[in-house]
Amino acid sequence: MFRAPLRFLSLAAGLLLTAAAARAAAPVQATAADTLRLDLSQAERQFTDNNFALLAQRYNVSAAEAQILQARLWDNPTVSVEQNTYNPQTRRYFDVTKQGNTIVQVQQLFAIAGRRKAAAAVAQQNALAEQYNLQDLLRTLRFQLRTTFYDLYFKQRSLSVYDRQISEFRRTIGLYEQQLQKGNIALKDVVRLKAFLFDLETERQTLLRDMAQDQADLHVLLRDETSSYLVPQASVAALRALSLGQAPAETALADSAQTYRADVKARMAQVQQQQANLRLQHALATPDLAVGYVYDRAGNYIQNYNALTLGIAVPIFNRNQGNIRTAKAQMEGSRAQLSQQQLQVRQDVFQAYTLAQQAEQLSANTDRNTADFDKLIDGIERSYAQRNITIVEFLDFYESYKENLLQRNERSNNRIRAYEQLNYAVGRPVLTPQ
Repeated sequence: MFRAPLRFLSLAAGLLLTAAAARAAAPVQATAADTLRLDLSQAERQFTDNNFALLAQRYNVSAAEAQILQARLWDNPTVSVEQNTYNPQTRRYFDVTKQGNTIVQVQQLFAIAGRRKAAAAVAQQNALAEQYNLQDLLRTLRFQLRTTFYDLYFKQRSLSVYDRQISEFRRTIGLYEQQLQKGNIALKDVVRLKAFLFDLETERQTLLRDMAQDQADLHVLLRDETSSYLVPQASVAALRALSLGQAPAETALADSAQTYRADVKARMAQVQQQQANLRLQHALATPDLAVGYVYDRAGNYIQNYNALTLGIAVPIFNRNQGNIRTAKAQMEGSRAQLSQQQLQVRQDVFQAYTLAQQAEQLSANTDRNTADFDKLIDGIERSYAQRNITIVEFLDFYESYKENLLQRNERSNNRIRAYEQLNYAVGRPVLTPQ
């Protein structure tokens, strides 16, 4: 076997030990001038105030509330004027003198079966449903914000793993290339190190593409039109302190979800709206009363004729039967949808609770302390520098070390995502870092 001179072994061992010390002291990520650090509470405030989708839904709520006012308004009176075009006695066109004839009619429609009140009740329930839709949209987008925030946070931690290893391998390869030119080491060792470095850089580029999507999603959610590089800030201790034991029992969460979930409330409001619509259709079956006044200056049996008119449609053929049947069918359909939504909510909570249990158990079985692993990799680096292990063994240990760190970040992210999924399923914060 080819062996390097003692001077080179000492140099290589010193370089690897220096690289290990630099890895331990290296910062997580170098920040540029346009880097924006934000914590979750700051992000949620900016999201609530600026998000375009929430703003659009608020306009929908305002529009629905305006319909309540519209439903309560009285019908406008009708005014008509009749003027003779030609008076043969006076030979005048549009004769507005006393010898000509002018008829003025004024009519007002009165709803006598509570139509306006029933229509206002329908509009009120519709506005209430829109308010709940706003709350449900807020719940959904907040879940997206929080999961994207933590996803980017843990991916940036994984990026730091790649950055440290790539930096170390570049320094090592530079040293080994110098020794290769002197004939102290074999070419195959340098080639294998370069191949491993190439794999690291390729994986890092893939991770950067995923992070770019998270960055774009956060910018949209926060309505941030700048090109700032967002760096989420989180307390590792607070995240580790989260436990499913802090939450109520599974059945209690499922029951409370029926109260807190805005989509269930929206379905309830829709049932109430259909009930109000049924009352409205019954009210529309009763015809409205038309009250009017007529003034005829010269066209009646006396001059300056004044009269009061009353009119009402006779409900013989059209008693609004079809619309009443439609309203009944829609009411029953909305009740079925409410029952379906309530069942779906319970299953959402049960599923989220199970996933949270699984993620917590997997995290509990993972040793979160990487100190022993760091010591082991330092020993592997010394062994390789002293040629006690082959380059294949060295790279295999290094790959295992990298995968261990990446999997820890992924498991931590999955655990927090499972807790956020439970919060989303219940409709209120159940497990959040303090």
